[in-house]
Amino acid sequence: MYEPEHDQEHLSADDAHPFRPDRRNFIATALAATSAGLLMGAPYLAEAGSNRDSLQRQVVELVTSMRRQGLIQPNEKTSWSVYDFTARKKVVSINEGAPRQAASMIKPLVAQAYFFQMDRSRGQVAYSEDVRQCMERMLQRSSNPDTNRIMDLVSQHQSRRGPADVELVLKQRAPAVFQETRIVEKIPTTGQTYRNQASAHDYSRFLISVWEGRLPKSQEMLRMMALPGGDRLAKGVAGLPPATKVYNKTGSTAMLCGDMGVIEIPDRRGRNHAYTVVGIIERPSRAENYGAWIASRGNVIRRVSNLVYQDMKSRYQLV
Repeated sequence: MYEPEHDQEHLSADDAHPFRPDRRNFIATALAATSAGLLMGAPYLAEAGSNRDSLQRQVVELVTSMRRQGLIQPNEKTSWSVYDFTARKKVVSINEGAPRQAASMIKPLVAQAYFFQMDRSRGQVAYSEDVRQCMERMLQRSSNPDTNRIMDLVSQHQSRRGPADVELVLKQRAPAVFQETRIVEKIPTTGQTYRNQASAHDYSRFLISVWEGRLPKSQEMLRMMALPGGDRLAKGVAGLPPATKVYNKTGSTAMLCGDMGVIEIPDRRGRNHAYTVVGIIERPSRAENYGAWIASRGNVIRRVSNLVYQDMKSRYQLV
């Protein structure tokens, strides 16, 4: 059994417009980030209106139930975040500010660092066909060698300090977005990457900024994140309709199972509604049976995603 954590972020300007680089929003997000408690994997109930509180409590109850069933172990930490673009507010915020292992979910952030450099390079950093294909393999197929190559290119145009340059570019260009992001290593050929970190709130702010076109090459980022591939937000979620579009990136190691993305679904009148879902489950040590563990925890994320969809469906009459 576990208890709720302390209240974390209110819905503030960084949720609605996280890429605004003005001093007021930067201070607001920095203060919000420092207010988070980091107890062992326990959801806290952030302040919210009635709709947000309703879905938040449903997610807490579902996660609590899955813990009692043994589907999530007592030593496993979880983070959850949902932002409703139609209502323009955060509707789920559970352990959202806690830094977690990033695994392959760091890859869209690596691509974004390159796009930041392009944006100010006056043509010196090019989006060549080779770089585009490299990024597509990185995001669609989760290619580790291609990820390391983009890291090298970012570093080459920065201070040649390797992965640390990727973090530096992100925090220089969007400090209010990438608050808990830490990039310190390339991805080994074995794929066993455990030291890079980010929070569910970082992913949420990133997704909101990209969806609203506030970051360089946002449309290209969305195109690549929508390429056919694996996901834990819609595939295997029985309730979601065929019309669902997913823009996402998964993360999988023997210590981390996660997914972060935007889900877009039309309502019965043909109007599209979008919302973010971020789910992260982190272990303190490697799972003995990687395949069984990652499949089980992937299904945990799917159950939460289905719960979120059912709430959005009833709210907006989605198909």
